Amino acid sequence: MTFSITVTPSGRQFNTEDGETILAAGIRQGIGLPYGCKDGACGSCKCKLVSGVVKHGPHQEKALSAQEETNGFVLTCCGVAQSDVTLESRQVAEEGAFPIKKMPVRVSGMEKASSDVMLVQLQLPAADTFQYHAGQYVEFLLRDGDRRSYSMANAPHTQAQKPSLELHIRHMPGGKFTDHVFGAMKEKDILRVEGPYGGFFLRKDNEKPIIFLASGTGFAPIKAIIDHMQHEGIDRPATIYWGGRRPADLYQAAWIDEKLAAMPKLSYVPVISDALPEDQWTGRTGFVHLAVLEDHPDLSGHEVYACGAPIVVESAQNDFTAKAGLPAEAFFADAFTSAADKAGE
Repeated sequence: MTFSITVTPSGRQFNTEDGETILAAGIRQGIGLPYGCKDGACGSCKCKLVSGVVKHGPHQEKALSAQEETNGFVLTCCGVAQSDVTLESRQVAEEGAFPIKKMPVRVSGMEKASSDVMLVQLQLPAADTFQYHAGQYVEFLLRDGDRRSYSMANAPHTQAQKPSLELHIRHMPGGKFTDHVFGAMKEKDILRVEGPYGGFFLRKDNEKPIIFLASGTGFAPIKAIIDHMQHEGIDRPATIYWGGRRPADLYQAAWIDEKLAAMPKLSYVPVISDALPEDQWTGRTGFVHLAVLEDHPDLSGHEVYACGAPIVVESAQNDFTAKAGLPAEAFFADAFTSAADKAGE
């Protein structure tokens, strides 16, 4: 059976096929709903059920608790409509969003940015245009059917010179895909990707100052957004807060210095949580989201774009809204949910 899904307050409507999740149906029909992991692990797609019946597949308690489900919240990534449904959810893409494509890509460059971060360049098919918003991600389609998600670190306008993607991949020891990236993978290898995915991109409907919050390789999509801002002449005041355990984790300091020189309204606050004496670190220390609160006790007039480890993103969202007055609708996030996170490990 097919059911009709209505999204308020935008009024957009689409249909689900038998057994299809609400999110999958929305993506298939170009309806921009918020989401992150697509596996019931991060909670980014959580929204209010206004009417109708939704049955959930497997998901983690932290993404949707039993109490939240009782209170009428659903996860669209693992929720299947059992009737016509009305949801209350932010619309994150306009009608006519960029089409999702499957493409072969060729590894054209590999550079170690630190001991555990690889900058990977992927050459795209020259005859096919790939469109995306700065901040979105692609998924690698692995041979066994598994998928791995990585954000594009280059802005869309760079496609005009060279159809390619830049990805920042952190080595997760024992990880099926990252062990391959840091082991057997080599230039000229052919892989398959699908995208673009995600609702993490710059909103252009206001001039509010921006806080960019990154942990580790969560810097990648923020890099793309900043490059896009420069290209488009968007001069909103913006501050990058980038957190890592050790100074080497902040692996693109030179790129940031170039942007600071070229963009007068951009500033940068690096934050290290586990500096050792040999690091000779004299900058900010502690948790990166707490550094934001120290500098901005009132965030009511800001927008925040946060990307990184789920614990960092969740802590920032909770504290910024509860303690600093950030409106919930002004927090945009993309949590890097690993395969271990999705498995509940």
